[in-house]
Amino acid sequence: MASNLVQGAVFTVMVVRAGMLRDPAFDSQLAEQIRRSPRFFLNAPVVLDLKGAAEFTRESEFAEAKEILHHHTLSLIGVQNATPPQLEAAAGAGLASFAPNAPQPSQGPLREPTRRAPAVAAAATKTRLVTQPVRSGTQIYARGADLVVTAAVSPGAEIIADGNIHVYGALRGRALAGAGGDVDARIFCSRLEAELVSIAGRYLVSEQLPAEQQGFPVQIALVDERLTVTRN
Repeated sequence: MASNLVQGAVFTVMVVRAGMLRDPAFDSQLAEQIRRSPRFFLNAPVVLDLKGAAEFTRESEFAEAKEILHHHTLSLIGVQNATPPQLEAAAGAGLASFAPNAPQPSQGPLREPTRRAPAVAAAATKTRLVTQPVRSGTQIYARGADLVVTAAVSPGAEIIADGNIHVYGALRGRALAGAGGDVDARIFCSRLEAELVSIAGRYLVSEQLPAEQQGFPVQIALVDERLTVTRN
């Protein structure tokens, strides 16, 4: 029975860079996004990305960040890319520590590739195939693989992949590609009607998707840290 007490699961969590909280325009920009998609942001969990941030070494700073986000109906649950002093302060504020979205560059000398490298590359290109419609309330996660769906994805459904996502049907739910931090991942669909699309943590909600691309076959890519939608 004890083995059933803890189970693995995947959740959609927004990431806010620490520097954004100091940006005078952040409050109004976030308020506008929430006005467009209030249901998406209501009580949504947030992870604070501390990469490059010198502050947030005191619990009071995290309390202030919590208050700012709570004002916008968001809930701060943890941090990532934190230094040891930041981790200590975050823990004192009741926040969890999350792994970074993407692997950090190695600081050691470069090494010659080994014979095992092709096997690693092959593992990264695995594909999970789904041939049935993905119904509302369903979540599918292709861990370490691309995801191919040959049917429609309903509103309220969520499909996630560490690699690319291909939907040969209408995409009406949420699609999150590059969930492990792969910025080169892409989303392809035969008909764009999505509630949300995301690549490596960057996302667009339905109201932000280009109106001229809605209802058409498109591909979505991350270009210069911005999601771009182009018609196939």
